[in-house]
Amino acid sequence: MERVGIVGCGQMGAGIAEVCARAGLDVVAVESGAEAVEAGRRRLEGSLGRAERKGRIPDAAEVLRRIRVTDSLDELADRTLVIEAIVENEQVKADLFARLDKIVTDPDAILASNTSSIPIMKLGTVTGRAGQVLGIHFFNPVPVLPLVELVPSLLTRPEVVDRARGFAQEVLGKHAILCKDRAGFVVNSLLIPFILAAVRMLESGFASRDDIDEGLVRGAAHPQGPLALADLIGLDTTKAVAESLYEEFKEPLYAPPPLLARMVDAGLLGRKSGRGFYTYS
Repeated sequence: MERVGIVGCGQMGAGIAEVCARAGLDVVAVESGAEAVEAGRRRLEGSLGRAERKGRIPDAAEVLRRIRVTDSLDELADRTLVIEAIVENEQVKADLFARLDKIVTDPDAILASNTSSIPIMKLGTVTGRAGQVLGIHFFNPVPVLPLVELVPSLLTRPEVVDRARGFAQEVLGKHAILCKDRAGFVVNSLLIPFILAAVRMLESGFASRDDIDEGLVRGAAHPQGPLALADLIGLDTTKAVAESLYEEFKEPLYAPPPLLARMVDAGLLGRKSGRGFYTYS
């Protein structure tokens, strides 16, 4: 899998493109228009520049030369692996997979989703190659966090899972865990109820934002509190994952609290919007 395509060059897509290029792969990243293409390039340049200054890579320019950012899905035709990293919306993702199925010409190519909650079966069955569709779920920030969740559907072929595991571990140097095709997979099935509980605690007035986060940092050795983590993930993404979990399991602990819904409605999405539970410059 030397030719990799990434659909989406936002926070997650750019991170995936970066780690693939740092591993020496030829990368094509697709965005939705000229403005988004330019924003994606700037995001990559900024991240790789920081990595070079910190001594994590020897030459940012060399890595950048392996990445082509475009607004044309047709440029993914020759890819042997395509990873989708777009908005966490089932219908939008399904529509994209149906298009990719027609565009990607290699009959052995793998189509993967970076979804954090949407069942892979629903994406695979809109294609004519459900056996070659699986989830490859990275974690933010992708260049830093070592975990990847591999999520085969009931139709994913075992050899495709083996190829994806080899790609994640041997090529990218990540640690891969295998998950069942259930909304939320392993990490978010545990993490999202924890974050939602913190939001409910704040909403009820039980404790302040700072006391909630400091309590988990200083009392449970977490690197950051749950409200700061929600800001990092993005409150819109947190809400979307919670809704997917609630839709599948109907457990009250997965239901997004009203405060979270109102903040998303107001555009207070966390770090990416400059304001969430905290304010960012």
